[in-house]
Amino acid sequence: MGKIVLHLDRMMVERKMPLNELSELVGISNVNLSKIKNNKVTAVRFSTLAAICEALDCTPGDILEYQKD
Repeated sequence: MGKIVLHLDRMMVERKMPLNELSELVGISNVNLSKIKNNKVTAVRFSTLAAICEALDCTPGDILEYQKD
């Protein structure tokens, strides 16, 4: 079975968006956003993903990637 890999860190660098600022815009804690950024989560709410995409002016496909085993 494959897995979903998050590239939030890459998108944050491209948009020059620091963790603290993105955390405030999205409305989640720095700790939880850091876990998402570092692929330490097993689930992300669609509302959180939508807020991240809004803040970074991107699409879910810019952040999510499916990798086969």
